[in-house]
Amino acid sequence: MAIAPVVNRRDFLKTGVAGSVALVIGFHLSPRAFADQAEEQEKKPPNPFDAWVRITPDNRVTLILGKSEMGQGIMTALPMILAEELCLDWKHVKIEQAPTNPKVYDHGTGGSGSVSGSWLPLRRAGAAAREMLIAAAAARWKVSPDTCKAQDGGILHGARKSFLTYGELVSDAAQLPVPDFNTVPLKNSNDFTVVGHDTRRFEGRDKATGAAIFGLDSRVPGMLYAVVARCPVFAGKLKSLDAAKTKAVPGVRDVFAIDPVGQGAFTAGGVAVLADNSWAAIQGRKALQITWDEGPAASESSASLRQQFLDHAAKPGKVVRHDGDADAALNSSVKRVEALYEFPFAAHATMEPMNCTVHIRPDGAEAWIPTQAPQWAQGVIAGVSKLPPESVVVHTTLMGGGFGRRYQADFVMEAAQVAKVCGKPVMVFWTREDDMQHDFYRPASYHHFAGALDAKGQLAAWKHFQTSTSIEAMWSPKGEENPEKSEFATAAFIPYQTPNYRIEYTLAKSSVPRAWWRSVEHSTSGFVVESFVDELAAAAGADPLEFRLRLIGEDRKIPDFTNPKEGRPLDTARLKGVLRLAAEKAGWGKPLPKGVSRGIAGYYSFESYTAAVVEASVKNGGVKVHRIVYAVDCGRPINPEGVRAQVESAAIYGLSAALHD
Repeated sequence: MAIAPVVNRRDFLKTGVAGSVALVIGFHLSPRAFADQAEEQEKKPPNPFDAWVRITPDNRVTLILGKSEMGQGIMTALPMILAEELCLDWKHVKIEQAPTNPKVYDHGTGGSGSVSGSWLPLRRAGAAAREMLIAAAAARWKVSPDTCKAQDGGILHGARKSFLTYGELVSDAAQLPVPDFNTVPLKNSNDFTVVGHDTRRFEGRDKATGAAIFGLDSRVPGMLYAVVARCPVFAGKLKSLDAAKTKAVPGVRDVFAIDPVGQGAFTAGGVAVLADNSWAAIQGRKALQITWDEGPAASESSASLRQQFLDHAAKPGKVVRHDGDADAALNSSVKRVEALYEFPFAAHATMEPMNCTVHIRPDGAEAWIPTQAPQWAQGVIAGVSKLPPESVVVHTTLMGGGFGRRYQADFVMEAAQVAKVCGKPVMVFWTREDDMQHDFYRPASYHHFAGALDAKGQLAAWKHFQTSTSIEAMWSPKGEENPEKSEFATAAFIPYQTPNYRIEYTLAKSSVPRAWWRSVEHSTSGFVVESFVDELAAAAGADPLEFRLRLIGEDRKIPDFTNPKEGRPLDTARLKGVLRLAAEKAGWGKPLPKGVSRGIAGYYSFESYTAAVVEASVKNGGVKVHRIVYAVDCGRPINPEGVRAQVESAAIYGLSAALHD
């Protein structure tokens, strides 16, 4: 299968100038916030246009889009949408990474929203271009547009069997008004030939052959390398430094301190070691003689944090939700069930460690960054360099994983600080040890559940107490006023019917940095809710699948309790659908080999419904997973192969967190 090339802006401009004319269609992608905290850090631009479709006389289509490819497959999925409405084979679409321009683009890539948020705008943009090309062909042939249709990258007039390519029509079409996006006709989904079909990824071949350029592959003439020595205790500060041995390491150019930065970047500060190559920088850092002022966080430990959790759990928390009277129902219940769940901090552990290459000159700056937030990075570099943002050029590279870690600015801030001092292009890179020790972790949390079953085995009461190191409390200036905002998600509007429903929360204080980790609070909420449902099913003596379906009950649409204005309710019919499908495909109820057990769970997040059946065994205290059967309802899949890849990676990521973190 042919693979369409990924082009950069410079190459496209050369082609565009040579072609002399292009049809440009602008469209707006409504931004979906990755988190409210991120929106506060990366202000959205007022300009409504953040992506463009270009058709040039060489009959090629280029999509310019300010989204970051980090392995999730949007370099393929998004152009597939465009190609569908333009009646193109998807391989005829090129991709151009958008320049970082806050007046035009919304760059933030997070919240699992790139495809869903682009679906309708991209369809409308492609359809508008198609209708303009049809109108141009009809005018040239002096026929009604109704007698013409788009097909195979051109316009066909059925009666005459005449055919003109898009490239032949582009100069005429470019002079026509752009159709109203609200009324432009879209293709019938029954006629889709691109969307919904397995498609090889645009960048897949380059990744397989080593030709793909990730952040760590960035190379600039005269580039230096730097690592930063950070205090091993969070919020610690530099007390004294002896760099004599470091400066004696061959290849080391300089050693200097950089200041920590608080709200907006949350960098640790420390000592930068600048060198000719990465090895010299690492060896130079090892030779540093540093004394740290570890500060008050030195007394914090896993044991002290857990004690804080237990102290909080012994007292009532802030009431987040209160339906009926859960406490009274629990106290009078026929059968009461309780369970505790604890989660440690979890690092992102992206395959590619953090890195950022920056060159700051008196008249401008340029950066090469594997980032989910190019606009935020641009603002950070502009602030450090004292340059206007439009003088800072940010090249967004491919990423070896993101998972939310690259929706941060700390690694960009450090690189900008170092670049400003050295005056040369410099890559500040992190080792794997740096990545693990100085991450923004998934919050540590403690959950106490209590449930009551009535004489018929129905759920009479549900009570969920949580204490955690809230993301909201760290990132929002007033986050400690409502720290629970970032901690519950679907756990605050479970699909299981009960007349008595209570949720409480207490903030736990910690110096450990935390932020959004793949699926954010859903990763813990899904685990605790579905685990407790299993506890209840066991207490009721019921089959876990039958118990879930019975408690879900009739088809309903449950408002999102945490974000009611967004209008994305939990549809119980779709949740039951994936539960039943997963059970059917897994052979639910059929005999298993001796020692092997089977479990099921279902969950709703990011407008998608998932269910999984797992077959596992325990031997000598170790868990072995034999098989996982997933059912996923994410709406219309653009690239089914991409959906499968996401689900498989989610399974691996989740198992890693559950069994090894």
